[in-house]
Amino acid sequence: MKDVRGERYSASVGDGDPDLDKRLSDELDKVNSAATAGVDAAREITVKIVDNSGELAAGMSGWSWGVAAGIGMTWVRENTRGDGLGSRLLKEFEAEALARGCTHVFTTSFTFQAPGFYERHGYKEIFRWEGVPTPDAADVHFRKELTRS
Repeated sequence: MKDVRGERYSASVGDGDPDLDKRLSDELDKVNSAATAGVDAAREITVKIVDNSGELAAGMSGWSWGVAAGIGMTWVRENTRGDGLGSRLLKEFEAEALARGCTHVFTTSFTFQAPGFYERHGYKEIFRWEGVPTPDAADVHFRKELTRS
């Protein structure tokens, strides 16, 4: 970690800092809460699918806040891909988001990951950031409107 000195302050630049992440999250929660009086605080949503031996086969994590939900990470174990686990993750995540009063879900997927998967499940591309994380890839942003069936 290198230190950058100023007259009254110093800055540290380095790799991950869980304590800093926690503090930033706590401080931003205070700001967000003050700006959105009457809206429940953001909450995590996780969906985990395990196989018969208890090993993780697929998982999804994200959040809900107000009328929005967001998927941050989705993973399906390689030898279980094609078994419908990704679809099940989405179904469970969206059901929980609806139960929490959400009307839409956001997510992103790099072009080398699974943008087609999200499109097949009703997610609409709302933005594409070309050249991320490599010159020949893109970060694709999606939104899906949720409806009660």
